[in-house]
Amino acid sequence: MKKILLFVLMTVSAAGAFAQRTDRSFVRKGNRLFEDSLFIKAEENYLKAVDVNPELYEGNYNLGNAYTAQQKPNEAVEQYRRTANALEARKKELAENPGSSPKELEKCKNDLAKTYHNTGVVYHMSERYDKAVEAYKEALRNNPQDDETRYNLILAQRMLQQQQQQQQQQQQQEQQQEQQQEQQEQQDQQDQQDQQQQEQQQQEEQQDMSQENAEQILEAAMQDEKDVQERVQEQLMRVQPKKPLEKDW
Repeated sequence: MKKILLFVLMTVSAAGAFAQRTDRSFVRKGNRLFEDSLFIKAEENYLKAVDVNPELYEGNYNLGNAYTAQQKPNEAVEQYRRTANALEARKKELAENPGSSPKELEKCKNDLAKTYHNTGVVYHMSERYDKAVEAYKEALRNNPQDDETRYNLILAQRMLQQQQQQQQQQQQQEQQQEQQQEQQEQQDQQDQQDQQQQEQQQQEEQQDMSQENAEQILEAAMQDEKDVQERVQEQLMRVQPKKPLEKDW
């Protein structure tokens, strides 16, 4: 099975007139350092080249590659974006100029394809597959013959589909958990209400029993007092002396 060619980060060689020797010499030195995997040193030289000539495509593009190699995705994407914007403007200018060279326009398109390809690589490595798909498509629009980009595009589309499915499954699981939690909260509330009603009923029953007991105790006490009074009265009647009957002459 063919392996994904994620790190097709082609440096751009520098060649030009004597007046441009300074900025392009920084690019050439940066390229040598890049090939030796000295990415920080390569970055420093690309930055020097861009500082001398901000419009230098080779410096801007390879600076993005240096950021990518250092796993600085945000910086790399931003640098590729600047490069792509400049190249898009250049492509439009060449396309609208009848006197422009077809080879020059084709070269501009190829440079754009490389820039978009590497942009897609960064997004791909960051698992931002939707952005990677868009970048790869832009690369193929400028260079439809690039099989490496086409392969990466197919893979990114598959990864995007899997990612979306996983996100949907995760959302469904989260919704189920939320529903279960909501149902549990409702059940807890119902249980709490039932418990409160039960406690209230028990309190009312206890109050009724207390009132009934109090009435029974009072009634018993009153009955006891009546019984005592009756016994006392009976005893008093027993101790009274009987008077002799007087004759009635």
